[in-house]
Amino acid sequence: MKAYKDMTKDELLTLKAALEEEYKTLEGQGLNLNMARGKPGFSQLAFSMPMLDVINSDSDMRTFLGNDTRNYGDLDGIGESRKLMADMMSVQKDNVIVCGNSSLNIMYDMVSRSMTHGVNGSTPWCKLDKVSFLCPVPGYDRHFKITEFFGIEMINIPLYDDGPDMDLVEKYVNNDASVKGIWCVPKYSNPTGISYSDEVVRRFANLKPAAEDFRIYWDNAYCIHHLYEDVQDEILNILEECEKAGNPDMVYLFASTSKISFPGSGISAIASSLNNIEHIMKQMSVQTIGHDKINQLRHSRFFKDINGLHEHMKLHANAIRPKFEAVLDTLEAELAGLEIGSWIKPRGGYFISFNSLPGCAKNIVAKCKALGVVLTGAGATFPYGKDPEDSNIRIAPTFPTAEEMRQAAAVFVLCVKLASVEKYLEQM
Repeated sequence: MKAYKDMTKDELLTLKAALEEEYKTLEGQGLNLNMARGKPGFSQLAFSMPMLDVINSDSDMRTFLGNDTRNYGDLDGIGESRKLMADMMSVQKDNVIVCGNSSLNIMYDMVSRSMTHGVNGSTPWCKLDKVSFLCPVPGYDRHFKITEFFGIEMINIPLYDDGPDMDLVEKYVNNDASVKGIWCVPKYSNPTGISYSDEVVRRFANLKPAAEDFRIYWDNAYCIHHLYEDVQDEILNILEECEKAGNPDMVYLFASTSKISFPGSGISAIASSLNNIEHIMKQMSVQTIGHDKINQLRHSRFFKDINGLHEHMKLHANAIRPKFEAVLDTLEAELAGLEIGSWIKPRGGYFISFNSLPGCAKNIVAKCKALGVVLTGAGATFPYGKDPEDSNIRIAPTFPTAEEMRQAAAVFVLCVKLASVEKYLEQM
């Protein structure tokens, strides 16, 4: 295929007419496909339905230690669920607190407590003149919404194939005391699907923050969300690396079963140093007497251990892999060689990140929407919803069926082609 940039104006005009004719044909099909958010599909939710039968009115509701999950107690979570989540996060049980259904809720709480009461006795952020967070981009929009909500300045950090630009991270963290945190999705990153290299993890652990209350917000949302059995990403244990580097308190790890069991009814956890855990528990004891221990018990008895989690995730991989491949195969077949977009083939996670020609993302998303294919809004993967290049688009393949994804991918590549032709013609 001839690259669009090498076409003459007449060639582009001829191509544009053909693409517009194809676009008009699709307008009459009445498609209604939604790839806006990373939601598990119907079949994925069905995998966890037997969990609802694990506990009933005849069940023994006591934990291994004999605590009654129907009553008060176990502020840090029942032992079984702490062990399950600890193994999932590759940390020790004593370093884990199990909370409610949402790890995003824990992240919000950690930022909120830091604003009002400081980090482990430091000055509350609300009393400081300036508070900043580093934001690897493209990144997770809900992370950015939290810091934006609290009025925290967000600083873009380019995200490469092996992780964030660590030269820039070190420059900010080691020299600017207003920098209090960094958002990270280190494994199968949202939305690019990349995983941090060993060197990047070690450089994180060896940061020398100018601010004593600087923390790495390490969102391990996809730590066991592999797409393939034979090729899987593995990353270094950030908590262990921080301990080795003499920075044991510098990181908070987050995880949940939102995309393992039920998104609205899973369990979540935070892991950190024992010192951090002690401070978090003191603040939590004012906020709540305890989270849903019956749900924690349900999860523990259903999955049993880390092996049960891994076996369950193989079911998920088998369900969503054809959807990812439907998109990736279409991108490769229709766009390779045209030089109007780039993408990464992820080995896990929930997203495919597509980079269009600069200035085309919003146009592509709008054209798709007009044909009944809804994507995440262009710019959402950047702080304040502002992509400086207007090029990044997050594709979420998990919720539609594989056949629907093939249809949606066909619409998407058509819109990419049309928007790209329009862009080149504008520049002539």
